Amino acid sequence: MKAPGFNQQQLEKVKTHPGFIAALDQSGGSTPGALRLYGIKEDAWSNEAEMFALVHQMRKRIITSPSFKGERIIGAILFEDTMDRDIESLPTADYLWNEKQVVPFLKVDNGLAAEQDGVQLLKPMPALADLLTKAKAKRIFGTKMRSVIKRADEAGIKSIVNQQFEVAEQIIAAGLLPIVEPEVDINCIEKAKAEELLKAAIVEKLNKLSARQFVMLKLTLPEQDDLYFDLITHPKVVRVVALSGGYSQEDADDRLRGDHGMVASFSRALVEGLLVKQSDAEFNSVLEKSIQSIFDASNKKRPSIIQAGPPNPNVPGTITERGSRYGQR
Repeated sequence: MKAPGFNQQQLEKVKTHPGFIAALDQSGGSTPGALRLYGIKEDAWSNEAEMFALVHQMRKRIITSPSFKGERIIGAILFEDTMDRDIESLPTADYLWNEKQVVPFLKVDNGLAAEQDGVQLLKPMPALADLLTKAKAKRIFGTKMRSVIKRADEAGIKSIVNQQFEVAEQIIAAGLLPIVEPEVDINCIEKAKAEELLKAAIVEKLNKLSARQFVMLKLTLPEQDDLYFDLITHPKVVRVVALSGGYSQEDADDRLRGDHGMVASFSRALVEGLLVKQSDAEFNSVLEKSIQSIFDASNKKRPSIIQAGPPNPNVPGTITERGSRYGQR
């Protein structure tokens, strides 16, 4: 796969390397919760600047840990504030790639709109063009934008997918690789039905992409193993990654083992058990166990229930009768 405007070494890593993507992109709305789980209460800061400084220290501690390296971690998704800061005297994106061989991505959405037709669309992003220009200048490789499906409403799901791909085309035009993330809420009553509707809507949009347009997909771990295999093997998809969506790390890992070719992009499940009061040795030990567990779930799978066909050389994770590069068999 050759995509104009991309760092080809980073593209090849994202497309083929075994591992997973670390989601370190908590924004203003979710940062207090992330800090609380880390052991920092809300009385520890008096304004937003102090809050973001604290969460940057948490992210810096994760990224600089000896366990956080490109052998097992393909990429990391950052919040804009993290992109704008430095780690060990280097811009964060440069530190990730130059020191860790981890591909940098950026969260670009402004949060969720109010629920309508069973979904929460992206809020308007009037400054997106400027943000994409800044991201490109800071050597960000790709982007991510999250919207949420609450009910199995066909019209609502089509609207969320249409919006995601409309934004994705703007991101592609700016020379960045978009991660399309229409999350299905894990508490959705008809979750399996919603996932089937979502899959159909995504396939329809993928089939309309032009020859030089490619996307990644970030999807909730499905109720049916290998539900998204047709997306994983689609020639317009660079990679499909899974969000943990509120599942515990143990539950998320177990579900992921049943989805061949799908790798993790976990946030809460990745940082589970990390605390500010831990010594560096304790912190690194907990993080090491989490990284190895998520890596294993991403790359060591249960026996497949799908009928293997000819491998697609342009798409990672394609399964053959003899197995795959990820050792699923």
